[in-house]
Amino acid sequence: MEFDYTTTTTKTFDEAVQGVQDEIAKAGMRVLYIHDVQKTLGEKGFTRDPFKIIEFCNAKFANEFLNKDIKIGLCLPCKINVYVKDGQTFISGMRPIVLPQFFPQADFGERPKEIDQIIQNIINNAK
Repeated sequence: MEFDYTTTTTKTFDEAVQGVQDEIAKAGMRVLYIHDVQKTLGEKGFTRDPFKIIEFCNAKFANEFLNKDIKIGLCLPCKINVYVKDGQTFISGMRPIVLPQFFPQADFGERPKEIDQIIQNIINNAK
């Protein structure tokens, strides 16, 4: 089982970022914040290709998981990364199906699989 779901896109970096945001909204979730990693590190003198971390959430899912184990907050909110590496734009997200490995005592039922599919759909539709 892979920790991440990552794909390439022929879109420009900015188009991919916008596509992810649009698909998050279509999935009934909300973008909370977008970290511009390239800019932040650039302010400290580090050079990096374009890289943004898009944080998003569905309150119902978040509350449900937090009720199972409050420490799951360490994995919230969900994140999708859009970055450029070797001239290619990538879209990458953590797969929620790995959560039971980190929280074996919590009974998540089928919800991680459901959210995993939603995240994969967001990424696939954004590319």
